Amino acid sequence: ENVSIQHMTSQAFKKTVFVGLSGGVDSSVSAALLKKAGYDVTGVFIKVWQPDFLPCSWRDERRDAMRVAIALDIPFLFFDFEDEYKKGVVDTMVREYKSGRTPNPDVLCNREIKFGAFWQKARELGADYIATGHYWSGEKDQSYFLWTMTQEDLSHSLFPVGQMEKSEVRKLAQKFNLPVSEKKDSQGICFIGDVSMEEFLSHFIQTKSGKVLDTNGEVIGTHQGAVLYTIGERHGFDIEKKSPDAGAYYIVSKDLEENTITVSNNLQEISSLSPTKISLKSANWMIEPSGPTITAQIRYRGDKVPVTLSLLGKILTVEFAKPIRGLSLGQSIVFYEGETC
Repeated sequence: ENVSIQHMTSQAFKKTVFVGLSGGVDSSVSAALLKKAGYDVTGVFIKVWQPDFLPCSWRDERRDAMRVAIALDIPFLFFDFEDEYKKGVVDTMVREYKSGRTPNPDVLCNREIKFGAFWQKARELGADYIATGHYWSGEKDQSYFLWTMTQEDLSHSLFPVGQMEKSEVRKLAQKFNLPVSEKKDSQGICFIGDVSMEEFLSHFIQTKSGKVLDTNGEVIGTHQGAVLYTIGERHGFDIEKKSPDAGAYYIVSKDLEENTITVSNNLQEISSLSPTKISLKSANWMIEPSGPTITAQIRYRGDKVPVTLSLLGKILTVEFAKPIRGLSLGQSIVFYEGETC
Protein backbone atom coordinates (compact mmCIF):
# COMPACT_ATOMS: atom_id res chain seq x y z
CA GLU A 1 0.00 0.00 0.00
CA ASN A 2 2.75 2.47 1.02
CA VAL A 3 4.72 2.03 -2.20
CA SER A 4 1.71 2.74 -4.42
CA ILE A 5 0.55 5.63 -2.22
CA GLN A 6 4.02 7.25 -2.29
CA HIS A 7 4.15 6.91 -6.07
CA MET A 8 0.63 8.32 -6.46
CA THR A 9 1.23 11.14 -3.96
CA SER A 10 4.19 12.39 -6.01
CA GLN A 11 1.90 13.12 -8.99
CA ALA A 12 -1.30 14.00 -7.13
CA PHE A 13 -0.80 17.74 -6.51
CA LYS A 14 -4.11 19.41 -7.45
CA LYS A 15 -4.81 16.69 -10.05
CA THR A 16 -8.38 15.63 -10.81
CA VAL A 17 -9.14 11.94 -11.27
CA PHE A 18 -12.45 10.33 -12.25
CA VAL A 19 -12.69 6.79 -10.86
CA GLY A 20 -15.00 4.26 -12.53
CA LEU A 21 -16.98 3.04 -9.48
CA SER A 22 -18.66 -0.23 -10.44
CA GLY A 23 -20.09 -0.95 -7.00
CA GLY A 24 -17.39 -3.58 -6.41
CA VAL A 25 -14.47 -3.81 -3.98
CA ASP A 26 -11.55 -3.16 -6.38
CA SER A 27 -12.79 0.16 -7.76
CA SER A 28 -13.96 1.31 -4.31
CA VAL A 29 -10.52 0.74 -2.76
CA SER A 30 -8.96 2.45 -5.80
CA ALA A 31 -11.01 5.59 -5.06
CA ALA A 32 -10.06 5.46 -1.36
CA LEU A 33 -6.34 5.15 -2.13
CA LEU A 34 -6.44 8.04 -4.61
CA LYS A 35 -8.21 10.27 -2.10
CA LYS A 36 -5.66 9.34 0.56
CA ALA A 37 -2.84 10.17 -1.87
CA GLY A 38 -4.21 13.71 -2.30
CA TYR A 39 -6.05 13.64 -5.63
CA ASP A 40 -9.26 15.52 -6.25
CA VAL A 41 -11.42 12.39 -6.73
CA THR A 42 -14.83 12.05 -8.39
CA GLY A 43 -16.62 8.68 -8.48
CA VAL A 44 -18.41 7.77 -11.71
CA PHE A 45 -20.92 4.99 -12.24
CA ILE A 46 -21.03 3.87 -15.86
CA LYS A 47 -24.36 2.51 -17.12
CA VAL A 48 -24.10 0.19 -20.09
CA TRP A 49 -26.66 -1.65 -22.17
CA GLN A 50 -28.20 -4.70 -20.50
CA PRO A 51 -30.31 -7.31 -22.29
CA ASP A 52 -33.97 -7.60 -21.35
CA PHE A 53 -33.70 -11.38 -20.92
CA LEU A 54 -31.45 -10.99 -17.83
CA PRO A 55 -32.28 -9.55 -14.40
CA CYS A 56 -31.63 -5.81 -14.42
CA SER A 57 -28.79 -5.28 -11.94
CA TRP A 58 -27.40 -1.82 -12.72
CA ARG A 59 -29.59 0.04 -10.22
CA ASP A 60 -28.30 -2.16 -7.36
CA GLU A 61 -24.72 -1.68 -8.50
CA ARG A 62 -25.23 2.08 -8.80
CA ARG A 63 -26.65 2.18 -5.28
CA ASP A 64 -23.52 0.40 -3.96
CA ALA A 65 -21.28 2.80 -5.90
CA MET A 66 -23.19 5.79 -4.42
CA ARG A 67 -22.82 4.36 -0.90
CA VAL A 68 -19.06 4.17 -1.45
CA ALA A 69 -18.93 7.78 -2.73
CA ILE A 70 -20.87 8.92 0.37
CA ALA A 71 -18.53 6.95 2.68
CA LEU A 72 -15.50 8.58 1.03
CA ASP A 73 -17.18 12.00 0.85
CA ILE A 74 -16.45 12.43 -2.87
CA PRO A 75 -18.70 13.77 -5.68
CA PHE A 76 -20.62 11.15 -7.65
CA LEU A 77 -21.56 11.23 -11.36
CA PHE A 78 -23.58 8.94 -13.61
CA PHE A 79 -22.47 8.35 -17.22
CA ASP A 80 -24.90 6.61 -19.57
CA PHE A 81 -22.97 4.67 -22.24
CA GLU A 82 -25.78 2.35 -23.23
CA ASP A 83 -25.55 3.15 -26.98
CA GLU A 84 -21.75 3.02 -27.06
CA TYR A 85 -21.72 -0.38 -25.34
CA LYS A 86 -24.43 -1.87 -27.55
CA LYS A 87 -22.68 -0.73 -30.75
CA GLY A 88 -19.02 -1.10 -29.76
CA VAL A 89 -19.19 -4.28 -27.68
CA VAL A 90 -22.39 -6.30 -28.19
CA ASP A 91 -22.93 -5.69 -31.91
CA THR A 92 -19.22 -6.30 -32.62
CA MET A 93 -19.27 -9.50 -30.57
CA VAL A 94 -22.35 -10.86 -32.36
CA ARG A 95 -20.94 -9.92 -35.78
CA GLU A 96 -17.65 -11.67 -35.00
CA TYR A 97 -19.33 -14.86 -33.75
CA LYS A 98 -21.52 -14.94 -36.87
CA SER A 99 -18.29 -14.90 -38.93
CA GLY A 100 -16.92 -17.88 -36.98
CA ARG A 101 -14.53 -15.85 -34.82
CA THR A 102 -14.28 -15.64 -31.02
CA PRO A 103 -13.74 -12.08 -29.72
CA ASN A 104 -13.14 -11.28 -26.06
CA PRO A 105 -15.87 -9.02 -24.59
CA ASP A 106 -13.61 -7.65 -21.82
CA VAL A 107 -10.99 -6.56 -24.37
CA LEU A 108 -13.70 -4.81 -26.44
CA CYS A 109 -15.24 -3.23 -23.34
CA ASN A 110 -11.91 -1.81 -22.13
CA ARG A 111 -11.12 -0.38 -25.56
CA GLU A 112 -14.55 1.07 -26.33
CA ILE A 113 -15.92 2.02 -22.89
CA LYS A 114 -13.46 2.26 -20.01
CA PHE A 115 -10.49 3.74 -21.88
CA GLY A 116 -12.59 5.13 -24.76
CA ALA A 117 -15.94 6.77 -23.99
CA PHE A 118 -15.22 7.15 -20.24
CA TRP A 119 -11.92 9.00 -20.81
CA GLN A 120 -13.44 11.25 -23.53
CA LYS A 121 -16.24 12.39 -21.23
CA ALA A 122 -14.01 12.64 -18.13
CA ARG A 123 -11.55 14.83 -20.07
CA GLU A 124 -14.39 17.10 -21.29
CA LEU A 125 -15.39 17.58 -17.64
CA GLY A 126 -11.86 18.54 -16.59
CA ALA A 127 -10.26 15.27 -15.47
CA ASP A 128 -6.48 14.86 -15.69
CA TYR A 129 -6.75 11.11 -15.17
CA ILE A 130 -9.21 8.24 -15.08
CA ALA A 131 -8.74 5.28 -12.74
CA THR A 132 -10.09 1.72 -12.65
CA GLY A 133 -9.83 -1.24 -10.31
CA HIS A 134 -7.83 -3.42 -12.75
CA TYR A 135 -5.00 -5.63 -11.47
CA TRP A 136 -1.91 -5.82 -13.66
CA SER A 137 0.21 -8.34 -11.75
CA GLY A 138 -0.16 -11.17 -9.24
CA GLU A 139 -2.84 -13.83 -9.08
CA LYS A 140 -5.67 -11.61 -10.45
CA ASP A 141 -3.54 -10.08 -13.24
CA GLN A 142 -5.93 -8.60 -15.85
CA SER A 143 -3.30 -7.23 -18.24
CA TYR A 144 -4.54 -9.81 -20.80
CA PHE A 145 -7.67 -7.64 -21.22
CA LEU A 146 -5.67 -4.39 -21.51
CA TRP A 147 -3.52 -5.15 -24.56
CA THR A 148 -5.25 -2.57 -26.81
CA MET A 149 -4.00 0.33 -24.64
CA THR A 150 -1.46 2.75 -26.06
CA GLN A 151 1.17 4.87 -24.26
CA GLU A 152 -1.25 7.79 -24.74
CA ASP A 153 -3.98 5.80 -22.90
CA LEU A 154 -1.56 4.79 -20.16
CA SER A 155 -0.38 8.38 -19.64
CA HIS A 156 -3.79 9.40 -18.22
CA SER A 157 -4.87 6.08 -16.61
CA LEU A 158 -4.25 5.06 -13.00
CA PHE A 159 -4.52 1.57 -11.52
CA PRO A 160 -4.24 2.09 -7.74
CA VAL A 161 -4.69 -1.62 -6.82
CA GLY A 162 -2.72 -2.80 -9.87
CA GLN A 163 0.09 -4.59 -8.03
CA MET A 164 -1.88 -5.80 -5.03
CA GLU A 165 -3.37 -9.18 -4.21
CA LYS A 166 -7.13 -9.47 -3.73
CA SER A 167 -6.76 -10.39 -0.04
CA GLU A 168 -4.82 -7.14 0.52
CA VAL A 169 -7.53 -5.12 -1.25
CA ARG A 170 -10.27 -6.69 0.91
CA LYS A 171 -8.30 -5.78 4.05
CA LEU A 172 -7.99 -2.19 2.83
CA ALA A 173 -11.74 -2.07 2.13
CA GLN A 174 -12.34 -2.97 5.78
CA LYS A 175 -9.72 -0.50 6.98
CA PHE A 176 -11.38 2.30 4.97
CA ASN A 177 -14.81 1.16 6.29
CA LEU A 178 -16.19 0.77 2.79
CA PRO A 179 -19.76 -0.58 2.64
CA VAL A 180 -18.82 -3.16 -0.04
CA SER A 181 -15.87 -4.79 1.76
CA GLU A 182 -17.61 -8.20 1.99
CA LYS A 183 -19.14 -8.12 -1.50
CA LYS A 184 -18.47 -11.10 -3.79
CA ASP A 185 -16.65 -10.64 -7.11
CA SER A 186 -18.88 -10.39 -10.16
CA GLN A 187 -18.67 -13.16 -12.76
CA GLY A 188 -19.51 -13.62 -16.42
CA ILE A 189 -19.44 -11.27 -19.39
CA CYS A 190 -17.99 -7.78 -18.87
CA PHE A 191 -20.68 -5.57 -17.22
CA ILE A 192 -23.50 -7.92 -18.28
CA GLY A 193 -23.08 -10.50 -15.53
CA ASP A 194 -23.40 -14.16 -14.84
CA VAL A 195 -24.54 -15.72 -18.12
CA SER A 196 -22.72 -18.12 -20.43
CA MET A 197 -21.65 -16.88 -23.85
CA GLU A 198 -23.77 -19.59 -25.54
CA GLU A 199 -26.90 -18.49 -23.68
CA PHE A 200 -26.19 -14.81 -24.40
CA LEU A 201 -25.53 -15.29 -28.13
CA SER A 202 -28.53 -17.57 -28.65
CA HIS A 203 -30.75 -14.47 -28.23
CA PHE A 204 -29.05 -12.69 -31.15
CA ILE A 205 -28.05 -15.43 -33.57
CA GLN A 206 -30.50 -17.86 -35.19
CA THR A 207 -29.09 -21.25 -34.32
CA LYS A 208 -30.21 -24.77 -34.93
CA SER A 209 -28.88 -27.94 -33.41
CA GLY A 210 -26.40 -29.91 -35.47
CA LYS A 211 -24.14 -32.94 -35.52
CA VAL A 212 -21.03 -33.55 -33.47
CA LEU A 213 -18.48 -35.51 -35.54
CA ASP A 214 -15.36 -37.42 -34.57
CA THR A 215 -12.22 -36.94 -36.66
CA ASN A 216 -13.27 -39.80 -38.97
CA GLY A 217 -16.47 -37.88 -39.82
CA GLU A 218 -18.71 -40.26 -37.82
CA VAL A 219 -21.70 -38.67 -36.05
CA ILE A 220 -21.22 -39.15 -32.29
CA GLY A 221 -23.49 -36.49 -30.76
CA THR A 222 -25.40 -33.22 -31.04
CA HIS A 223 -24.75 -29.54 -30.35
CA GLN A 224 -26.79 -26.32 -30.14
CA GLY A 225 -25.35 -24.49 -33.17
CA ALA A 226 -21.77 -24.45 -34.50
CA VAL A 227 -21.59 -20.64 -34.37
CA LEU A 228 -21.81 -20.71 -30.55
CA TYR A 229 -18.67 -22.79 -29.99
CA THR A 230 -14.97 -22.07 -29.68
CA ILE A 231 -12.09 -24.28 -30.79
CA GLY A 232 -10.64 -25.99 -27.72
CA GLU A 233 -13.93 -25.88 -25.78
CA ARG A 234 -14.98 -29.06 -23.96
CA HIS A 235 -18.50 -28.20 -22.73
CA GLY A 236 -21.96 -27.47 -24.10
CA PHE A 237 -22.35 -30.37 -26.55
CA ASP A 238 -23.63 -33.92 -26.01
CA ILE A 239 -21.73 -37.09 -26.86
CA GLU A 240 -23.87 -40.20 -27.22
CA LYS A 241 -22.51 -43.72 -26.56
CA LYS A 242 -19.62 -42.39 -24.49
CA SER A 243 -17.56 -45.06 -22.70
CA PRO A 244 -16.90 -44.37 -18.99
CA ASP A 245 -13.12 -44.04 -19.53
CA ALA A 246 -13.39 -41.92 -22.71
CA GLY A 247 -12.07 -38.70 -21.07
CA ALA A 248 -12.97 -35.17 -22.17
CA TYR A 249 -13.79 -34.34 -25.79
CA TYR A 250 -12.36 -31.08 -27.14
CA ILE A 251 -13.56 -29.19 -30.22
CA VAL A 252 -10.83 -29.32 -32.88
CA SER A 253 -12.72 -27.65 -35.75
CA LYS A 254 -16.13 -26.36 -36.79
CA ASP A 255 -17.93 -25.93 -40.09
CA LEU A 256 -20.46 -23.08 -40.13
CA GLU A 257 -21.78 -23.98 -43.62
CA GLU A 258 -22.61 -27.55 -42.57
CA ASN A 259 -23.36 -26.58 -38.94
CA THR A 260 -21.07 -29.32 -37.58
CA ILE A 261 -18.38 -29.39 -34.93
CA THR A 262 -15.57 -31.96 -34.88
CA VAL A 263 -14.27 -33.21 -31.52
CA SER A 264 -11.59 -35.53 -30.23
CA ASN A 265 -10.66 -37.11 -26.91
CA ASN A 266 -7.30 -38.39 -28.15
CA LEU A 267 -4.53 -36.09 -26.91
CA GLN A 268 -2.10 -37.14 -29.67
CA GLU A 269 -4.72 -36.45 -32.30
CA ILE A 270 -5.61 -33.10 -30.71
CA SER A 271 -1.90 -32.15 -30.75
CA SER A 272 -1.50 -33.17 -34.39
CA LEU A 273 -4.46 -30.94 -35.31
CA SER A 274 -3.21 -28.00 -33.23
CA PRO A 275 -1.13 -25.31 -34.96
CA THR A 276 2.49 -24.45 -34.13
CA LYS A 277 2.40 -21.26 -36.21
CA ILE A 278 -0.18 -18.50 -36.65
CA SER A 279 -0.34 -15.09 -38.30
CA LEU A 280 -1.79 -12.02 -36.62
CA LYS A 281 -3.74 -8.94 -37.49
CA SER A 282 -4.40 -5.78 -35.45
CA ALA A 283 -1.17 -6.01 -33.45
CA ASN A 284 -0.75 -3.20 -30.91
CA TRP A 285 2.64 -2.74 -29.26
CA MET A 286 2.53 -0.80 -25.99
CA ILE A 287 6.32 -1.05 -26.15
CA GLU A 288 8.45 -2.87 -28.72
CA PRO A 289 9.82 -6.23 -27.52
CA SER A 290 13.59 -6.21 -27.08
CA GLY A 291 14.07 -9.50 -28.96
CA PRO A 292 12.20 -12.07 -31.05
CA THR A 293 11.73 -14.61 -28.22
CA ILE A 294 9.06 -13.67 -25.70
CA THR A 295 6.11 -15.40 -24.01
CA ALA A 296 2.46 -15.31 -25.02
CA GLN A 297 -0.88 -15.88 -23.35
CA ILE A 298 -3.80 -17.06 -25.50
CA ARG A 299 -6.54 -16.93 -22.88
CA TYR A 300 -7.17 -15.14 -19.58
CA ARG A 301 -5.41 -16.98 -16.71
CA GLY A 302 -3.77 -19.26 -19.30
CA ASP A 303 -0.10 -20.24 -19.09
CA LYS A 304 2.49 -17.96 -20.66
CA VAL A 305 4.21 -20.03 -23.35
CA PRO A 306 7.47 -19.27 -25.20
CA VAL A 307 7.01 -17.95 -28.75
CA THR A 308 9.19 -16.60 -31.54
CA LEU A 309 7.98 -13.67 -33.63
CA SER A 310 8.92 -13.00 -37.24
CA LEU A 311 7.80 -10.64 -40.00
CA LEU A 312 7.04 -12.30 -43.31
CA GLY A 313 6.50 -9.35 -45.64
CA LYS A 314 3.93 -7.34 -43.70
CA ILE A 315 2.51 -10.38 -41.88
CA LEU A 316 3.46 -10.90 -38.24
CA THR A 317 3.94 -14.60 -37.56
CA VAL A 318 4.02 -16.30 -34.16
CA GLU A 319 5.71 -19.68 -33.78
CA PHE A 320 5.12 -21.86 -30.72
CA ALA A 321 7.67 -24.34 -29.37
CA LYS A 322 4.99 -27.06 -29.44
CA PRO A 323 1.43 -27.35 -30.84
CA ILE A 324 -1.03 -25.10 -29.02
CA ARG A 325 -4.50 -26.40 -28.26
CA GLY A 326 -7.61 -24.25 -28.39
CA LEU A 327 -6.49 -21.47 -30.72
CA SER A 328 -9.51 -19.81 -32.28
CA LEU A 329 -9.82 -17.02 -34.88
CA GLY A 330 -10.64 -13.67 -33.30
CA GLN A 331 -9.06 -14.49 -29.94
CA SER A 332 -6.52 -12.21 -28.29
CA ILE A 333 -2.89 -13.28 -28.01
CA VAL A 334 -0.98 -11.11 -25.54
CA PHE A 335 2.82 -10.95 -25.31
CA TYR A 336 5.04 -10.59 -22.26
CA GLU A 337 8.72 -10.09 -21.49
CA GLY A 338 9.02 -11.33 -17.92
CA GLU A 339 6.17 -9.55 -16.11
CA THR A 340 5.97 -6.74 -18.68
CA CYS A 341 2.93 -6.80 -20.96
